[in-house]
Amino acid sequence: MRTLAIVGSGPAGFYTAEGALKAFGDDVRIDILDRLPTPYGLIRAGVAPDHQSIKAVSRRYDQVATDPRVRFLGHVSVGEDVSVEELTGLYDDVVLAVGAPEDRSLGVPGSDLRGVMGSAAFVGWYNGHPAFKDLDPPLDAEAVVVVGNGNVAIDCARILAKTVAELQDSDIVNHALDPLSRSSVKRVHILGRRGPHQASFTLKEVGELGELDRATPLVRAEDFPPAEADAALETGQRRVVEVLRKFAAAGPDAAKPVTVSLDFFHRPLRVLGEDRVTGLEVMKTRLDEAGQAVDTGETGVIPCGLVVAAIGYRTAPIPGVPFDERAGRFVNRDGSIAPGLWCVGWARRGPSGTIGTNRQDGFSLVERIAATSPAGGKAGREGLDALLAARKVAIASFEDWQKIDALEIARARAGAPREKIVALDEMRSVFVG
Repeated sequence: MRTLAIVGSGPAGFYTAEGALKAFGDDVRIDILDRLPTPYGLIRAGVAPDHQSIKAVSRRYDQVATDPRVRFLGHVSVGEDVSVEELTGLYDDVVLAVGAPEDRSLGVPGSDLRGVMGSAAFVGWYNGHPAFKDLDPPLDAEAVVVVGNGNVAIDCARILAKTVAELQDSDIVNHALDPLSRSSVKRVHILGRRGPHQASFTLKEVGELGELDRATPLVRAEDFPPAEADAALETGQRRVVEVLRKFAAAGPDAAKPVTVSLDFFHRPLRVLGEDRVTGLEVMKTRLDEAGQAVDTGETGVIPCGLVVAAIGYRTAPIPGVPFDERAGRFVNRDGSIAPGLWCVGWARRGPSGTIGTNRQDGFSLVERIAATSPAGGKAGREGLDALLAARKVAIASFEDWQKIDALEIARARAGAPREKIVALDEMRSVFVG
C-alpha cells in the first residue's frame, strides 16, 4: 500500500490527489493536510467573490475529498504541529502543495506606512481569510493606487469600484462589504511599468471594467503603439488591447462618479506620508529595444491614501525544506526536492498559470512519483494520528468542514451564497466543541 501526504488543499493539492487516485487505484491512501479547518486554498480565499462560476470547481475537489482512499486533515500546521522530516518518515511520499500565500514587498521607501498592503492581504480581507479579518484598509481616501498589471490588480480595483448592489450576490464577507459601502474612494489607479501590449490581463477581467455601474475605465491613447503593431500580438492579448483601445476612445463618463485609470508606463519610487500614506511618487518609463521598461527621468506624484501592491506572491518557507529566496519557492528539480519529498503548483514553479495549469502539474508529478519512488509500506495515517493525538492537535475532518459549510450557507445575507466564518475560534467550536 502506497502512503501519500499532500500538504495544502488548494487546486494543486487536490489535482495531485486526483492524479494519484487514477494512477495507483486501490493501492494508495492519501492524507491532505491544511493549516486551516477549511479546504480549497485560493479557490476560497483568493478568487474574487464576484466570480462565483470559478469557485464552482470546488465541487470537483469534493469528489476527491469524499473518496474512501482520501482524508482531509484541517487545522494541522506543517512546520509547527508536525515537521516535514516527521512526515517523510511516516509516508512513502510527501508533496508540498502550499501555494504562494505571501506578498512580495513593494520594496520602495515608505512601504511600511499605514495604508500600504499587499494584494494577498487585501484580497484575503474581503474574501474572509482568518489571517486578514482585522486588516482595516483605510477607505476614507478619495484615491487608491494598485501597483501591478495582472488580473489580481484588476480584481482589487473592481471590488473598490463596485456598488454594494453589484456585490450583494457575491460571497464577499460583511466585514468588508460594510466599510466598502461607506468608502470615499472615487479614483482607482492601476499602475504598470510597461504598456498595454505587455499587460498580463485576461479578456474577461478587462471587459468587466467596462460593465461597472458607477465607474469608468480610463486609458491614455498616447500609451498605445501604432494600431498596426497589434497584429503581431497573440490572439488573446490582441483582444485585450482592442478593449483597452475602446476604453481610450470612449473617455470618461460624466454620469459615473468613480474612475479606474490604467496608468501604463509608470513605476513606484516612494510612498509619501508620515503616519499614513498621502501619495505615491512615480517614475515615468518607456520601452527599450528589448521591450523592457527603462526610466525616462520624469517623475510625478499620485495623491492617494491606500496603496495595494499586486506584484506577485511568494511561498512561505517551511523549516527543513530548501528554499530559493530570490524566486520565492522551494528549491526543486521538476518537482523533486529530496527522495520522497516533492512540490507542486506555485510552490514548485512560482505564481504563474491558471487554476487549470495545476491539474497538468499535479498529474505530471504523480507520473514522476510512480516512475521513481517505490511504495515502502510506511505507517502513513496511523502513525500521523498517533503523533497528532500525543500533541493534542485538534483535527478538522472533511465532515467538520461540511458542518462549517452548512453554517456559512445558513447565515448568508439575501442573495449571497454564504457568509464566511472568519474567526478560527468560531470554526474550532464546530469540531472541538
